[in-house]
Amino acid sequence: MNLEELLTSIPFYHTTDHMAKLTVNRIVMDSRKVEPGDVFICISGYTVDGHDFVPQAEANGAVAIIAEKSVNTKLPTIVVPDTHRALSMLAVEFYDNPTDKLALIGITGTNGKTTVTYLLETIFQLAKQKTGVIGTIHMKIGDETYPVVNTTPDALFLQQTFNKMVQQNVDKAIMEVSSHALVQGRVHGCNYDIAVFTNLSQDHLDFHKDMDDYLRAKSLLFAQMGNNYNHTRRKYAIINQDEAASDVLKQSTAQQVLTYGIHQASQVMAKDIELGAAGTHFHLITPVGNIRIESKLMGMFNVYNMLAASATAIASNIPLDTIQQAFKQIEGINGRFEPVNEGQTFAVIVDYAHTPDSLENVLQTVKEFAENRVFVVVGCGGDRDRTKRPLMAEIAVKYADKPIFTSDNPRTEDPLAILEDMTSGLDQDTAFDVIADRKVAIQEAINQATEDDVIIIAGKGHETYQQIGHTKYDFDDREVARQAILAKERA
Repeated sequence: MNLEELLTSIPFYHTTDHMAKLTVNRIVMDSRKVEPGDVFICISGYTVDGHDFVPQAEANGAVAIIAEKSVNTKLPTIVVPDTHRALSMLAVEFYDNPTDKLALIGITGTNGKTTVTYLLETIFQLAKQKTGVIGTIHMKIGDETYPVVNTTPDALFLQQTFNKMVQQNVDKAIMEVSSHALVQGRVHGCNYDIAVFTNLSQDHLDFHKDMDDYLRAKSLLFAQMGNNYNHTRRKYAIINQDEAASDVLKQSTAQQVLTYGIHQASQVMAKDIELGAAGTHFHLITPVGNIRIESKLMGMFNVYNMLAASATAIASNIPLDTIQQAFKQIEGINGRFEPVNEGQTFAVIVDYAHTPDSLENVLQTVKEFAENRVFVVVGCGGDRDRTKRPLMAEIAVKYADKPIFTSDNPRTEDPLAILEDMTSGLDQDTAFDVIADRKVAIQEAINQATEDDVIIIAGKGHETYQQIGHTKYDFDDREVARQAILAKERA
């Protein structure tokens, strides 16, 4: 693409040189990845400033620089007020507005995003539609999976990925949308057809100044769906009516609202709910008919996840019997209430629950079917919201017979200091164990367990690493638990 043509996406900028004949092979924001013919855009991050790496980009063959300020280079430089905002505009232009060419669904909320994404992928595939997924666990196009670093990647990666999905004839793109991404403008330029809200509970208060600010961030997804109507491409806001935040989100969007819920009158509802150790049954009540749902997914929180997915599928003109079939065939979701079974007489379940609300949901669900003691192994991440640490501990001791507090991803914090934050407010008569080494903590829970006990290992779910300092070490709760079970059986 011609550089001047690319720059038509940015209304105001000034340049240091004439660029009429420059051809752009790629837009790149990592100087180490620059190749001859690329344009390097300087992005200021939390730890490094791209403006400092212009010499490396020039040495690697960049043909031009996009920056927010003057930089020391002989290359033509385009100076813009805000490279973060310019990045989205340039990426959309370079990849020819890919989200105009496929149906895009964005899912936001504190909990449930990954599960709803997985449910929708299954529903659409049963409806013979090709899917693309961008989420916490991975990125997926059709049956091919790719690793991702953030729940919602940067704007350049997103537009590049959507372009790849268009080239591979994806019908439905489904993505998790984090509050960080919304605030930082990573999803600017994404043309959402459906925005889904799951719930709002305390999380990320290291980033957001308070819960109102957190909600404002979530509302951006709905506000950015646009203010016009096109009957050939209708847009929908799918909102959990049982959440106190629902009215704010309805006010944030001009688009059609489709509500779901259990307690408040909603357009999509679950009635006659039956919860058990083998799964969940309920009647799905919708504007297009009613149907009986049977699922192996357990817990009231998964009823909400299935309602969110059902409302989204209905807005996408998917028949109810396809939704019913999808829910019936799903066995489980990676790292979400995932059992570890090696034939032992007690249950071991790994879950991603890392917020007070999600931990309470999981433990409440376990209490509904547990025949003996409930163990929970849980910690809190370092360099993250400290205010939720005592809340996590309070919930653990409220519901579990045997709480064991341990490390999560301590990052640059002292694990013992994190554990002190969790436990310092607990009653002195409360029984709990503190074992900083997560592997030892899991082993201890398994060694103590007897017949019909249930062990919840919470916080990391699908993650296959533990971050200590700035280093990520191989660590998978499921594999650690599996090895501990086998060792116990051999003893």
